[in-house]
Amino acid sequence: MQFRDRSHAGRELAARLLSRQENGVLPHPVVLALPRGGVPVAREVADALDAPLDVLVARKIGMPFQEEYGVGALAGDDPPLFDAQAMDRTGLSESALADVVERERAEAHRREDRYRRGRPAPDLRGRTAIIVDDGVATGSTARAALHHVRRQAPERVVLAVPVCSPQAAELLSGEADDVICLYQPDAFRSVGQWYDDFEQLTDEDVLKALHGTSAEG
Repeated sequence: MQFRDRSHAGRELAARLLSRQENGVLPHPVVLALPRGGVPVAREVADALDAPLDVLVARKIGMPFQEEYGVGALAGDDPPLFDAQAMDRTGLSESALADVVERERAEAHRREDRYRRGRPAPDLRGRTAIIVDDGVATGSTARAALHHVRRQAPERVVLAVPVCSPQAAELLSGEADDVICLYQPDAFRSVGQWYDDFEQLTDEDVLKALHGTSAEG
């Protein structure tokens, strides 16, 4: 399956979730998008489920001087979650990553403040929290997001994505009450390979999807 763009993927994902909602599996849903790429996907899901939409910013923790190599992730003010195997391979200690953690946490707060425009985070107690992204490769940021949401006492925690690697699906199945992934291709190399249009999104794109306005609006 190749999605045209994130909105197309969101409609496909929404159809799967809507059938579950109609069967009573997703009571009182709140949709939480992982920005930036998860926001247009989540917009389609929230509209289909008639559910509120908010953002949940999770940030990858990369190696110093090699930021694309992730060794962990964080969300909110929660302690960072490190990948033990990646830390062993690189020989890094948590203290050696303190500056990276501080920088990524500051960026997470910056994005939350800008995207929410002063609104508080939604109260998830007793709700079905549906975390949505445009895809999952390793699962590190999704895992941090799931841990963060779980601490807020929702009734159920669901991870919903259009495409994910089989390894990530297996990893995250132990973290969420339900993992809904439309496609788990064995030949998974990256999320972007499953989209015809996978352009990088800006803060303005996120704000338009969330509020229908620009960053200056």
